[in-house]
Amino acid sequence: MSGAAVTGFWCETAVVGGAGGTGEADGGPAVLAAVRLDVRDGRIAAITSESEPQPGDHILKGVVFPAAANAHSHAFHRILRGRTHDGRGDFWVWREQMYRSAAELTPETYEKLAGAVFAEMVVAGFSSVAEFHYVHHQPGGAPYAEPHAMELALARAAMAAGIRLTLLDTLYLAGGIGTPLSPEQSRFGDANVQAWLERLVSLRNEIAQSFPAEMVGVGAALHSVRGVPDTDLAAVAAQLPADMPLHIHLSEQPAENEACLEAYGVTPAGLLERHGLLSGRLSAVHATHLTSGDIALLGNADATVVMCPSTEADLADGIGPARALSDAGATIALGTDQHAVIDPWIEMRTLEHGERLGSGQRGRFSPQELLRAATDGATRSMATPVAGALVVSAVCDLMAVDPDSARTAGSKAEQFPFSATASDVTDVVIAGELVASNGTHVRLGQPGKLLTEALQEFS
Repeated sequence: MSGAAVTGFWCETAVVGGAGGTGEADGGPAVLAAVRLDVRDGRIAAITSESEPQPGDHILKGVVFPAAANAHSHAFHRILRGRTHDGRGDFWVWREQMYRSAAELTPETYEKLAGAVFAEMVVAGFSSVAEFHYVHHQPGGAPYAEPHAMELALARAAMAAGIRLTLLDTLYLAGGIGTPLSPEQSRFGDANVQAWLERLVSLRNEIAQSFPAEMVGVGAALHSVRGVPDTDLAAVAAQLPADMPLHIHLSEQPAENEACLEAYGVTPAGLLERHGLLSGRLSAVHATHLTSGDIALLGNADATVVMCPSTEADLADGIGPARALSDAGATIALGTDQHAVIDPWIEMRTLEHGERLGSGQRGRFSPQELLRAATDGATRSMATPVAGALVVSAVCDLMAVDPDSARTAGSKAEQFPFSATASDVTDVVIAGELVASNGTHVRLGQPGKLLTEALQEFS
């Protein structure tokens, strides 16, 4: 990483403590003035309120929050922003456009694009990202001479941007239940599940040897029950290393549920439960179209459910049962998926707005619950540390927010999830280093310029 290393941060105001409660009495966050964070080895060593800045401290104006964690990303989908809105259609029409963009990627253009996307995330207030990665091979499916060329490109891009990366290497073997991969999907696949498991172990070893563990880690993903046959789910359950986070797109579309019921007699969540894949390490992405039984399964398993509200709205996927899932025991996390928007604050309130539109009630999620979904909720989705909250021993990943912008003026700090946007993020700190300030990445410059240059490579 590159940036201004300091020994401490003096915060004009900071939201200190756990993100899941409502105040100091129950261990929840408290909005405190004149907070000094002592930083050692990229972690918070001590927190002092009503303090004075010390020599060498970096001064953070505004309100300081834990940095956000992006629990679901497809970096190359950023190509599609502003290019897929000139006609009608649904998810399946959009998917064909996405495949055309995937076909254009090379390791070189992917690294440049991902670096720009990750810089956009950092400036917006994200310090970590789970990249759901499935563009493994050359068009046509042949491996690159360097078998992990695409994966290493993503890792280098994350290091350049200074963002913590959980690289989710994805198993993608079928184009649908009982259907082989299409030509457009061929570079996503592997010869079989054993080949993927072997490649996953090789990738994990390569990443561990080449990148710091606190910045880049490897996890696993199953594209969906459409993309992984039933028998291969059993192999994954039996052989996947127990310490790896596992992600899957789950019940994003009604057609997926219908095909799964017809082929296997159960819903996608039921199929995962059948194979012992529902557990606390599972992150189920979207989970939009669930039965009451599915909700109970995910809640009882203590699974994480990653909602991507701006994407689910953009693709007309539907409104997922986030409140019911949380009440059932699932942990809610947030992601930006196809990057129609890269803004943790907008994702927070879009989650609540969807709940309001679906239920006719306000206050389905409290501001504290929304903040937790954007921070601590992603902890189990990641293979790298997550800030989660401003507490002693946590990684020092912070974002400072302007309380006097046209959007936030007059807002209570604890209610910023309903007023702030990424445009109000003034400073971002990752691992105790200032990496972004006033919309500019300290090392890489303006994300807009980076994205413009990177996107010129794509039609």
